[in-house]
Amino acid sequence: QVQFVESGGGLVQPGGSLRLSCAASGFTFSNYAMAWYRQAPGKERELVATIGDVGSVTNYADSVKGRFSISRDNAKNTVYLQMNSLKPEDTAVYYCKAFQFASWGHGTQVTVSS
Repeated sequence: QVQFVESGGGLVQPGGSLRLSCAASGFTFSNYAMAWYRQAPGKERELVATIGDVGSVTNYADSVKGRFSISRDNAKNTVYLQMNSLKPEDTAVYYCKAFQFASWGHGTQVTVSS
């Protein structure tokens, strides 16, 4: 059974940083590209960042480019999202996913507010 468990969210002030983690199970993690998505209240879910199966290729939404960094540890079946210079508009529930699978985790809430 494919599962994703996100963690690391919380309340942070504007300009602050958070590091999200996502533990994956139920498939051969190192064979698949991974992605982080987010969904803000009243908005559609959007793709934030992607990383290739070996971690050498990454892509970012324009809204987070230069502030967020995606990485992975294939030995730990875990993908990370380092978020710096956070803005109130980054407030959302963040999810990780492998494109090939339909499963979604519960997500982790990130709130950026003073």
